[in-house]
Amino acid sequence: MPLVVLSAPGQAGDAPMFPILMGHPKVNTSGPGRPRTRPTKVRGDKAYSSRAIRALLRSRGVTAAIPQPDDQIAHRRRRGSAGGRPPAFDAHDYKGRNVVERSFQRTKQWRGIATRYDKHNLNYRGGAVLNAIVLWLKRLWDTP
Repeated sequence: MPLVVLSAPGQAGDAPMFPILMGHPKVNTSGPGRPRTRPTKVRGDKAYSSRAIRALLRSRGVTAAIPQPDDQIAHRRRRGSAGGRPPAFDAHDYKGRNVVERSFQRTKQWRGIATRYDKHNLNYRGGAVLNAIVLWLKRLWDTP
């Protein structure tokens, strides 16, 4: 289930929205106190394997499970010892990323969200939030 629903301008990629997205999640704790605003781990695909995103995660103390694209690996190897050490990657933890992908597939079952016919951002975001609520309620009722 999504923690945050944000929409970007039409042609914007995912990576420029990542710092904005990292500032939004708020998860309530079980006891008293402020909600958590920093995740412990981030699982992402190869599109999120940039130096800026990894630096942002490192500065916030977040563990990243993001594989490196082949071109970054080749560039580091070409540079030899000056290429630096490869970033840490937990392949076992990365396998849990399919949960996120399945969540996107459930969200895209709604035609309006998958095709984005809405002209205005408010309408599109409203549909995405409504879809998240419906998915959350279905999951709540399916729980024994």
